[in-house]
Amino acid sequence: MLLYILRRLASAISVIIVTLVASFGLFYLAPTDPAGVICGTRCTPARYEEIYKSLHLDQPVWQQMLDYFQGLVVGRTYTSGGITINCSAPCLGYSYGQGQPVTTLLANALPVTISIVFGSAIAYLLIGVAAGTFAARRRGTALDRVMVGGTLTIGSIPYFVVALVASLYIPLYLGFIPDTGWTPLTDNPLKWFSGLLLPWIILGIVNSASYTRYSRASMIESLSEDYVRTARSKGISERRVIYRHGLRAAMTPIATIFGLDVAFALTGALFTESIFGLPGLGLVTLRAFQKYDLPVLMGGVLVGVVVLVVMNLLVDLLYTVLDPRVRLA
Repeated sequence: MLLYILRRLASAISVIIVTLVASFGLFYLAPTDPAGVICGTRCTPARYEEIYKSLHLDQPVWQQMLDYFQGLVVGRTYTSGGITINCSAPCLGYSYGQGQPVTTLLANALPVTISIVFGSAIAYLLIGVAAGTFAARRRGTALDRVMVGGTLTIGSIPYFVVALVASLYIPLYLGFIPDTGWTPLTDNPLKWFSGLLLPWIILGIVNSASYTRYSRASMIESLSEDYVRTARSKGISERRVIYRHGLRAAMTPIATIFGLDVAFALTGALFTESIFGLPGLGLVTLRAFQKYDLPVLMGGVLVGVVVLVVMNLLVDLLYTVLDPRVRLA
């Protein structure tokens, strides 16, 4: 198991490096002028030259890339308005448009996105698996058909439409649902929970539709296996057969989907953050793209790659817990 983890870590590091090099090439070799965009329309030649040199655009591309990777390990220094700014490792660059290190910007935005994604993930996983298991046990009945039809209907509506309508009308007509807003968990846990309750409910309901179908199909396949019939023939209670044997095996493919969904949601929670006005990672990255703030874009790419790689590794390790056959192999 240790060797397997080490191999996966080596593979993950190589994926991160290759992605960073490719992203660096796409952003920094594009036919644009990031220094001019950052400087603005009323830019003086002196200010433009300062930003141009501070971004190290006057150096060869290979040197710029080497400096960026060096900043991730040992940190870097930047100059803004004659002031030297120390950016400690891991330094993701400096945003001249916002006057802050990229690490600070992303560190402030990441807890918002993590709170949105993991809160809603718990909701749609619990709802989807419970509903899918319930439907699988009643396969072919009218209740099963109603649940499958309902999930298809919910899944066919674009998420941004549901979120937009919910953000407009639910607080207006349902007074017990508090207004959406961001409060750090360490400042006020109750206000943090109430401010994110509506996004959690909407995301949980919308995404649980697909998890209901996944769970239903996986449970039907799992309950038809030989070991389930053997367990029933031994006189084991139906409840234990369903939840101890059938559900555990059925969770293996769901774990893969869940891990990837969480990873992609962490890097793409743009609609939720924009509609509900939450200052998360997606909103910060979108604003950086509009202003062509390259350091912030590169930092967002790096965070996204790390999240995807880590979630893939966690899913692989979770396999060994859910399915002993994987551990033995």
